[in-house]
This record gives sequence, structure tokens and C-alpha cells, in this order.
Amino acid sequence: MSSIDESKSFVPLNIAVLTISDTRSLADDKSGTTLADRLTAAGHKLAAREIVTDDVEAIRAVIRRWIADPGVDAVITTGGTGFTGRDVTPEAVEPLFEKRMDGFSIAFHMLSHAKIGASTIQSRATAGVAGATFIFCLPGSPGACRDGWDGILAAQLDYRTRPCNFVEIMPRLDEHLRRPKAKGSSA
Repeated sequence: MSSIDESKSFVPLNIAVLTISDTRSLADDKSGTTLADRLTAAGHKLAAREIVTDDVEAIRAVIRRWIADPGVDAVITTGGTGFTGRDVTPEAVEPLFEKRMDGFSIAFHMLSHAKIGASTIQSRATAGVAGATFIFCLPGSPGACRDGWDGILAAQLDYRTRPCNFVEIMPRLDEHLRRPKAKGSSA
């Protein structure tokens, strides 16, 4: 089990929230609001918040912009992870990943199964890392966003969480980009 090491200081992150929906506006975006409220209550900064339609290129454009922004440490999306014809978040985001985080999906489905049973199979929640930015894609319901934040992200985005957390490895996420090539390397 994880625990909080009170001898360490909390490190606030800059987290962007993207809602993927053809029907929501900021005024009625309960899932985006749930995430924004929870991350700020935890002490993090809401770096940006937007809504885009269920369109692969529109989703990728926002995610790429946030990956390139040094002021964004992590991105959380909500919506578009189901199986309908309009649900395209995994198709839009996964090709951007440099490294996929399969454990996030497994952990999310374990939490979700405890609450909604076999219906969890209707979600394609996914996560990965791109350009030293963590990206987490959650379903579009406020309940799924609460479960994802409370059950996984709150602890993993807290530097004090032991035995390990994402914050402590952030300085090394882009080391492959900074590392000089070995002499004689053809790669």
C-alpha cells in the first residue's frame, strides 16, 4: 500500500484538463469541473482547460500544444473513451505517446469494476507519456473522473507518495532527448 511521507514537501504540478464532447460547454461540463476542482483542491495548478469536439485532429492539436508547453506537466482528458462512432480519444492520443502506461488502464478498470461491475469494459481509459508530459484519458462521466483522480492520480501526482510516484521521475522523462549519442553510434 502507498503512504504519504510527511517529511517531504508537496510539489504542485501544472495540470491541463481537456473535455472531449460534441455537446458540452464550460458551463455544463461536470466532468471537467470535477477534475479541475479536485486537482486544485489537492494543491495543483489548473494550467489550462478546454473543450473540443470528438474529432481526432482537434484533440491532437490541443494535446500537441500542451505537450510542447513547458508550463504543462500533465494532461487529463475526459470523454471519448467508449465504443460509439464518435468516441475517438484513444485513436487521437495514443499515437502521440512515446511510452504507453498500461498499468493506468488496469488500475482504472480495477477501481471501476468495484463500483460499476462488468460495465467497466465499455471504457478504453488509457495513459502515456509524450514530450515529458503525462497524459491520462478518462471516461466522460463525473463518477469516472472522481474514481480516476481519487483512486489513482491524486496519489501518483503527489511527490510525497511512497513507495513511488510520477513526480519524482519527471526530471528524467526526457533524458533520452538530452543524452548525447555515443561515439560511433549510427542511430
